[in-house]
Amino acid sequence: MLGIPTPILSKPILPSLEREQVLYLIEHAHTLRDKAIIALFTESGLRLSELASVALKAIDWKSKTIRTMGKGRREAYAPLGSFSEQYLKAWLAEYQPNGNSIWNMNRWGIISMLKRLEVETGIVCNPHTFRRTFACLLRKSGVDSLTIQQLGRWESISMVQRYTRSVTFEDCMKHYKPPLG
Repeated sequence: MLGIPTPILSKPILPSLEREQVLYLIEHAHTLRDKAIIALFTESGLRLSELASVALKAIDWKSKTIRTMGKGRREAYAPLGSFSEQYLKAWLAEYQPNGNSIWNMNRWGIISMLKRLEVETGIVCNPHTFRRTFACLLRKSGVDSLTIQQLGRWESISMVQRYTRSVTFEDCMKHYKPPLG
């Protein structure tokens, strides 16, 4: 056994969603709250624990950021996109949060809602799929890996590379500008 080389394992490309698939999920979500959750997952790159604990006081509408407690209990900021902002404002006009979270559900409720939506639509949609989608959609739109790392609060650039593995050469060619003109 000592003389046998260890097998080289392939690095699977984990699923991320296209913009149209996210819009389809939002369209088929049952409630305004669920639509806001899906939009916010996609536009902010929040982890499940971060999203589940979003408090009203953590949202800065002016700077379009959400203060969050990330991995290792580190305070960080996540972006708040215009699309998710409109759903979030509509949800908050309908529901007045009185606790720590604006959702009236915990992380297991969010997971359950996403599983139900996955069964109904046939589109893989778990919290981590949305985190990969956040990274891949930014990469496909020409955002550099270092900026994605900062926006997504990743520890290393290698994590961003892992998350964006589904971005193809053809996707990158759409943003290529020849250096000599």
